[in-house]
Amino acid sequence: MEYVRNTWYVAGWSREFDRTLARATILEENVVLYRKNDGGVAALEDRCPHRLMPLSKGKLKDDCIQCGYHGMTFDHDGSCVRIPGQERIPESAFVRTYPTHERHGIVWIWMGDADKADPDLIFDLPQFTDPKWSMHHGDALHLKSNYLNVAENLCDPAHVSFVHPTTLGNAASENVPVTTERAGDVVITSRWIRDAPPIGFFQKFGGFSGNVDRWHYYYLHAPCVAAIDFGSSDAELELAEDRRDEGVRIFALHFMTPVNATYTIDRWMHLRNTAVEDETAGAQMDELFRVAFAEDKVILEAIQEEELRPRSRRPIRLAIDKGPNFYRWIVDKMIAAETQPDAETAGDASQSAAQ
Repeated sequence: MEYVRNTWYVAGWSREFDRTLARATILEENVVLYRKNDGGVAALEDRCPHRLMPLSKGKLKDDCIQCGYHGMTFDHDGSCVRIPGQERIPESAFVRTYPTHERHGIVWIWMGDADKADPDLIFDLPQFTDPKWSMHHGDALHLKSNYLNVAENLCDPAHVSFVHPTTLGNAASENVPVTTERAGDVVITSRWIRDAPPIGFFQKFGGFSGNVDRWHYYYLHAPCVAAIDFGSSDAELELAEDRRDEGVRIFALHFMTPVNATYTIDRWMHLRNTAVEDETAGAQMDELFRVAFAEDKVILEAIQEEELRPRSRRPIRLAIDKGPNFYRWIVDKMIAAETQPDAETAGDASQSAAQ
């Protein structure tokens, strides 16, 4: 399977890395990660170039990894610094390294061309550092599903009423149309449900006694980051779209890491403008999120299983699929730009010649 490589993926939460060797599979490549003495996170190809022994089964020696088979030792930039019993180190004695960057309790990794690894390209939001907002890291959801299906689920407000009827949705939104637009490599799907009962999530955390106006804004940043802006306000306020901060507003963030063609890790967290000083609120919200995301897991894994079976016709598309269609087109374009760098230029030239 082809993947977008020149982009930042989440390798893990900061809390996952210490002075032990951790193995991760990202885009079907095995990587060994560890925290260096200076606090940074090193990421190396998890395969000794001698007999292909995984380096993660070796030992950490200062900031170097000693292979557990014959003791070849590699520093954090992938260079071999020792071969026991041999003074000469061949030029081919190295392993690939991957750029990493740590921000907001998240360790990011760049799986493509290292020269293009610009930290300014990492997903960010001003709410991460706004004192009026609280940040809370959640879990890592392991899904036996292709990352494209997982991502499509995260730009699809239409499923919420049916998959999450007790947590993130209810029947009031079933027939509310979804608006879809594209801004560069970001797909935006949204809708407002006006003057309706609050969903289970905001019954617990919003303190609403009557009907509310609630919103869903799904921002899918291709290929693998989704930010879901959802919230509620008292229906009597008739809150405008640009005044969402006056309501109870939450960003549910999803960072998808493709493991292989049928396995994705979805690390999720949230930012909230309510119960900012309440240290227990994050854990309480986690419990509701776990229920909702377990519901998604059932759906996505069932779809993946069916996709692997023979079928006589292609799935149909509906009006609500505009967002997923945009997303697939963007990902295909990103992959083509890496694998066929002249294709877009050639296409533009052909189009100009035809005019």
